[in-house]
Amino acid sequence: MPEQSNIWVVIPAFNEGEVIRDVISELRKKYNNVVLVDDCSKDTTGSAALDGGAIVLRHPINLGQGAALQTGLKYAISQAAEYVVTFDADGQHRVEDIAVLMEVQKQSNADIVVGSRFLGSTQNLPTLKKIVLKLAVLFTRMTSGLQLTDAHNGLRLFTGHAAKSIKINQNRMAHASEIVDQILGLGLKVAEAPVTIIYTEYSIRKGQKISNAFNILAELFVGKITK
Repeated sequence: MPEQSNIWVVIPAFNEGEVIRDVISELRKKYNNVVLVDDCSKDTTGSAALDGGAIVLRHPINLGQGAALQTGLKYAISQAAEYVVTFDADGQHRVEDIAVLMEVQKQSNADIVVGSRFLGSTQNLPTLKKIVLKLAVLFTRMTSGLQLTDAHNGLRLFTGHAAKSIKINQNRMAHASEIVDQILGLGLKVAEAPVTIIYTEYSIRKGQKISNAFNILAELFVGKITK
């Protein structure tokens, strides 16, 4: 029987195909409440997620990862979730790291716990990708003052209170810095937890491309100057 029924795991997904079945199957060994937000995929993502045992919510048009996360957070809260964990769909996160987030939350009483690959470890992280991620950290620190070590890690834990409070308006990748801004604006307590990020040929090709990293920096800059 899956454990931790008070934790809801939310996965934003777009065209993940059969990879998502394995991701969800691993999660379901431990966590009963797994929600996949299918952001108008054109492949088998939705059916594969259902086969893996997830609850599937579907956007009728492609809105982006930020919008998918907001949909998932809203649904989990409607189900009286005590904790909500966001988890990427491409296989780069480890199920066992959710327990690490939970332990840090218990020790720190934080409203949000953010996973950090730089406090933990990475496997096969491309050098240029690391440089861009470090630049994103520097940009976030300079513009927000929040001293995170990993500003764009998709593995996060929200308490029910924090999940209700956060309202993601940036539909695409800049939502990560928007969350940081809201943490400060809402006075939420944040902590970081060491996690492992695994880069595979698939994850780099699908969602962790270098061009995508530069797009994040561009969206952050535009978002700041248009506020």
